[in-house]
Amino acid sequence: MKILVINCGSSSLKFQLIDSDSEAVICKGLCERIGIEGSQIVYTPAGKDKITKVEPMPDHNRAIELVIEALTNAENGVVKLEEIGAVGHRIVHGGEKFTKSVIINDEVIKAIEDVSDLAPLHNPANLIGIRACQKVMPGVPMVAVFDTAFHQTMPQDAYLYGLPYSYYEKYGIRRYGFHGTSHSFVSKRAAEILGKDAKDLKMIVCHLGNGASLSAVDGGKCIDTSMGLTPLEGLIMGTRTGDIDPSVVEFIMKKENSSVADVTNLLNKKSGVFGLSDELSSDFRDLEAGYNDGHAGARRAVDTFVYRVVKYIGSYTAAMGGVDVICFTAGVGENSGFVRKLICDRLGFIGAKIDVEANKVRGEEKTISTADSKVTLLVVPTNEELAIARDTYALCK
Repeated sequence: MKILVINCGSSSLKFQLIDSDSEAVICKGLCERIGIEGSQIVYTPAGKDKITKVEPMPDHNRAIELVIEALTNAENGVVKLEEIGAVGHRIVHGGEKFTKSVIINDEVIKAIEDVSDLAPLHNPANLIGIRACQKVMPGVPMVAVFDTAFHQTMPQDAYLYGLPYSYYEKYGIRRYGFHGTSHSFVSKRAAEILGKDAKDLKMIVCHLGNGASLSAVDGGKCIDTSMGLTPLEGLIMGTRTGDIDPSVVEFIMKKENSSVADVTNLLNKKSGVFGLSDELSSDFRDLEAGYNDGHAGARRAVDTFVYRVVKYIGSYTAAMGGVDVICFTAGVGENSGFVRKLICDRLGFIGAKIDVEANKVRGEEKTISTADSKVTLLVVPTNEELAIARDTYALCK
C-alpha cells in the first residue's frame, strides 16, 4: 500500500509518500506560503533532483491538488492516484479523547474541533488539511495521528496543575505534552536497537530541536513529559521561554505597557536561546560557533539550555526510580555532538559516561556511551512520518 502522510500548517503543507511494504520514501515535499503571494511547491521524487514550481495556492484545497499532480504527473510522477491506499494526518492536539491513532470520520472531526481552543494555531490547520484531502480524494480512508496520544498514559499526579480542580473539569487545563509521535517512535526503536523489551526499560527521550521536549518512558509507557497545556512549557527552546513564573506575564505587561497578545508573542517567538543570546540566533549551529568564539550571549544561551535539560533528566530519573537509557533525537539531538557532550558531561551523578569518539556521529543510530557507563546513551534519529505511515497502514490494511 502507498501511504500519503500530510502535516498541514496554517500556511504550509508537508507531505511524504511512503511504501508500506519497504517503508521507503517514494516522494517528499512542501507547499509553502499557502494563501500568500509567492506560494510554491518543492518536492523530491526518490532518486531524482529537487523540483520547485511557483504556483498560486489560494487555499489548502489547491495545495492538495498540486501535491496529487506532483505525485501523479506523466513527467516526474511516482504513482497513480488509485495506488494511494490511505492518508495519514498529523494532528497536534487530541485532548483526552484520543489515546491512539484513529480512522477519521465525522465524529473524529467533531472531537478535533472541540479541542481546537487548546491548539488554536494548529488544529484548525490540521482540519483544513483533512477536508482538502477528502475533497480531492473522496473514498480514500484517512487516519488521524495525534501528537498528544503517547502522553495520555501519564498518571494524574504528573499531568495536573496546582489550579482549582474545577478548571481541569470545566476546561481540560492540564499537561498534555507534544512531540508524542517522535517520543513513541524513538523509545520503541531504542528498545529494538538494544534487543530488549521496552517493558523492561526505564528510558528518557530527549527530543532536542528548535522545539524541544523530554519524556520519561517507563516500561514502554510515558509517565511524564516536559511540554504542558501548550508547547510553551518545559525546556528552553529556539524561540520559546520554556518554564517561567506565570507572574512574569503581568510584570512585563505593566513595565512595557503591552497586551496579552504582545507578551504571548514574546514568550513564543522572541525568547528561548534566541533571546538569551542577545538575538544572535535560534540555530544551534550558529550558537556553537559563537560559543567557541567566546560570544557571551551564545555561551549564556547554550549553558542555560544544557542546565535545563540536565535538570529534567535528573527529575525524570527520580520519577522513575532510575534510568537505563537516554536517547537523543531531533535536529539538535541527532546532529550536535557539541550539545550532547555538554549534557552528558554533567550526568556523572547517574553513572553515565560518554564515548567522545562515538559522539562524533551525525544523524545516525549510534551508542555513544562507554562500555562501563551505567546508563546507555543513544542517538536515535526520529521519523515521525514513518510512524504516521505505520499507524495508518495498521488501521487501513
